[in-house]
Amino acid sequence: MEQFLKEYWPFLLLILWFTYKWWRAKQVKTQLPALKSEGATLVDVRSVGEFAHANAPGTLNIPLSELGSRLNEIPKDKPVVVCCASGSRSGMAKLLLLKNGYRNVHNIGNWSNLA
Repeated sequence: MEQFLKEYWPFLLLILWFTYKWWRAKQVKTQLPALKSEGATLVDVRSVGEFAHANAPGTLNIPLSELGSRLNEIPKDKPVVVCCASGSRSGMAKLLLLKNGYRNVHNIGNWSNLA
């Protein structure tokens, strides 16, 4: 077992990371009705082209590359739910929002979790 861990620890870590992302997104999806009732802002941080191809109703498209300059479009006093294609960009968006004083930020992962 020790040899297995020595050889495969990067893969195990990667599996744990993706499992955590999936589990956390599932939790946020369960909380979504309550967050919406609190007036949550739903932000899709995919590119304009990705968003135009398919999106969830009621989402605001602010590409991750523009998020820092468009924070004024997102209220700080209500929950914020971020999404993207896989949960990676929305994870970065969550960190950016937290760094800029947002306290109630949730990463739901894939945009289709909002539908």
